Amino acid sequence: MPTKTARINHDQLFPGQVSILTQTDPELIEYFNNFTFDEVQSHGTLNSRTRLMTQLAAMIACQGLSQYKATVVAALTAAVTPVEVKEIVYQAVPYVGMAKAFDFLHATNEVLSSRGVALPLPGQSTTTPETRMAEGLAVQKRVVGDEAVVAMYTKAPNDEQHIQRYLSGNCFGDHLTRTGIDVPTRELLTFAMLVALGGCEPQVAGHIRGNLNVGNDRATLLDVITHLIPYIGYPRALNGLRTLDEITRPEDNE
Repeated sequence: MPTKTARINHDQLFPGQVSILTQTDPELIEYFNNFTFDEVQSHGTLNSRTRLMTQLAAMIACQGLSQYKATVVAALTAAVTPVEVKEIVYQAVPYVGMAKAFDFLHATNEVLSSRGVALPLPGQSTTTPETRMAEGLAVQKRVVGDEAVVAMYTKAPNDEQHIQRYLSGNCFGDHLTRTGIDVPTRELLTFAMLVALGGCEPQVAGHIRGNLNVGNDRATLLDVITHLIPYIGYPRALNGLRTLDEITRPEDNE
């Protein structure tokens, strides 16, 4: 039987919904729900909005479209705003690519429209084609660090300088300068996406440092990994944990 805590937490997010898996796969859904909505959800100090936002980001990265659509509804129930949901998808584009984000953008629009949300939502862009590079570089330096950004440009061969400009102007200038979600939360979303993608340990390491630079500590990052486990599995979660331990040791926070 599901635990009382699992039932309460599940029903708060999915009121009135009973998965068909309770009929076809009752054993699996029982211990998945007990693990996800009791054991894992009881860990750490992430609030429900942040937990759901990082889980949505991870679901985009690992292409869990059906689970994503269900979780969007849960996130809206938990007071994640339509703008925030849409910004999660926008934030995913430079990290997972439009080919992976495309279906999630349409799925988000379908869910929002079904709930009576008028589209398009108010624009959140703060840059213009003329300002995106300078403003992107500024927020890139805030996240990555002045010296690290200078080193990236300095070390890049001449025939790769355009990639560095794309990172500053597009990845940071077009995306991280947007309103709707603040920079520290965007860094958590990016961390969740990179861990969920797998095989991105150098980028995970870079964005662990970026999270620390904008005020997200080891405990917060550990909580994010913990709450991703039911949806991304242990191998990618453990790889993220190993990278976190390489950058910030547990004793550093005692």
